[in-house]
Amino acid sequence: MVEEFAGYYINIGLKVSYFRKKAGLTQEQLGDIMGVGTSFIGQIEAPNIVKAISLDTLFRIAKALDVPPYKFLIVD
Repeated sequence: MVEEFAGYYINIGLKVSYFRKKAGLTQEQLGDIMGVGTSFIGQIEAPNIVKAISLDTLFRIAKALDVPPYKFLIVD
């Protein structure tokens, strides 16, 4: 991961958290839907951890939350 893009990964994680909560899901429930552990979701969402994720992972999250993938990439 390039340090230059750390802010983008943190922003994506915050949006994952926002849309997950909006969907009424816990980290555990989202992890179950995606077939990953709760700690993986927690690492993505944590604002103090820079967790690089692949586009495949982003697309899986978007599908699980029924949110278009581009919504996670918009910089506010």
